[in-house]
Amino acid sequence: MRSAVRRLSAVCAAGVLAVTLAACAESERDPGADGGGEAAAGGTMVFGAPGAPDNFDPLFAQDGETFRPARQMYDTLITYKQGTSDLEPGLATEWASNPEGTEWTFTLREGVTFHDGTPFNAEAVCFNFNRWYNLPNAAAQSQAIYYTETFGGYANNLAGGQDPVYNSCEAPSPTTAVVRLNRAKGAFPAAFGLTSLSISSPTALQQYNADQIEQSGEAFTYSPYATEHPTGTGPFRFESYDRANGTITLVRNDEYWGEPAKLERLIFRVIADENARRQELQAGTIDGYDYPSPADWQSLEDAGFNVLVRPPFNILYLGINQANNPALADVRVRQAIAHAVDRESLVRNQMPEGASVASQFMPDTVDGYNAELQPIPYDPERARALLAEAGASNLTVNFYYPTEVTRPYMPNPTNIFTAVAENLRQVGITVNPVAQPWNGGYLDSVQVSGVHDLHLLGWTGDYNDAGNFLESFFGTPGPEFGLTLPEDASIIQGIVDADATVDPAAHAAAYEQVNRVIMEQLPGVPLSHSPPAIVVRDGVEGLIPSPLTDERFLTVSVD
Repeated sequence: MRSAVRRLSAVCAAGVLAVTLAACAESERDPGADGGGEAAAGGTMVFGAPGAPDNFDPLFAQDGETFRPARQMYDTLITYKQGTSDLEPGLATEWASNPEGTEWTFTLREGVTFHDGTPFNAEAVCFNFNRWYNLPNAAAQSQAIYYTETFGGYANNLAGGQDPVYNSCEAPSPTTAVVRLNRAKGAFPAAFGLTSLSISSPTALQQYNADQIEQSGEAFTYSPYATEHPTGTGPFRFESYDRANGTITLVRNDEYWGEPAKLERLIFRVIADENARRQELQAGTIDGYDYPSPADWQSLEDAGFNVLVRPPFNILYLGINQANNPALADVRVRQAIAHAVDRESLVRNQMPEGASVASQFMPDTVDGYNAELQPIPYDPERARALLAEAGASNLTVNFYYPTEVTRPYMPNPTNIFTAVAENLRQVGITVNPVAQPWNGGYLDSVQVSGVHDLHLLGWTGDYNDAGNFLESFFGTPGPEFGLTLPEDASIIQGIVDADATVDPAAHAAAYEQVNRVIMEQLPGVPLSHSPPAIVVRDGVEGLIPSPLTDERFLTVSVD
């Protein structure tokens, strides 16, 4: 299963240098300009989702539960072949760049329409790119996190963005869009498949005031487009969202450009508690759910349910904030913490079958993984000696961990915290536990306010590029790890340089070196890679587990 998430072959990777990738990534869908043919009959599937979406505008999506319905309603220019992170055509049938990686030309599908009946064409593509670049206020820019991370900044960086990567978009013909960049980014073309970069109907965006987003304290209010009228080109259309009952209803788009979905209706029911999701499945009130507890996999299978295990494409880490606690600024203390954690035991006792100890902050299926790096060994005696050498034998840390959440890389945060905290106590570190709800302050505490000393967090890759992992963690100074300039320039500038390297081999080599520097400086401790699962009842066919947790339900049927 791990081999399925390898990057494009060297032949396809050469397409960065102005060679189209159509021959390397033929779509398995029927491009059918007439809408893809007659729709198949299919009934309704009810899926138990662990959380509620924030909104339905993919530009402002920041978490998996917001992405989940968006992926069914929208298409991107390039997409990821189901079950892998390999690239294949989406709304673009071909794509190519100039040798410098600063100009991307997309050949677009013909005969595609948005859900509101308006045509998809190059003008619509450029409208979307220009919309993203020209977001009108700081609130909107602050919520477009994935665009900011991918394109750096905006025409007016009201939310503190960096110099923008995006320059302009031109539509020389209805089926040709040319996107120009101010500088190369090694994450392209893979990043063009991000759900946040889905193509929306320009007519609907304007009609329903898509950029109307307001902030009051820490709360955001989204536009009618984002809450009631999302309009893409995908295999399902938005019908309703019953917030009181946590029920999102999508219906089949019979005018889909590819083969229409088999299901007539797709319903996501928000069931936050994992035990409640399991009970609903056993009672027959839902057809499947995400993130079953690893402890339940065998009993679910014994009861006749199908547990579909995703290939591991994530990282769980112990983050160390060097800015909040002076002792943690000493690399010897960070090394001591790394030696104190028994990661073999953690993987064996807390993670699902197929999990592995991490040697760096990305899985080995991503180009840029440094195969020479070995996991830091569990060595309590060495940890005590390092603490003594650093004058930190009486170290006290505020250790933050999340509650009310299950993440692909972190199946039970409380149990993981308990195991790691006990390891730290055994080498003389005093641990003050700080538990906060995932959606009730935890992420703000560790990623915005930086009030923690240690914390548990992780990442599931969005696409197959080292920068999608390392740049997301360490690409800029920030409160999560307490990175600053010039102190941490070797990490931050190394990522900037690697990200701007276009040649695939040189891009990978640059990130291998970045991984080495990160593991020398230890802004955190990589813990494990885990294979999260998704479970469905017998009679549900065609759901393909994705290493990116990027499941598309257009192939699903129910009996």
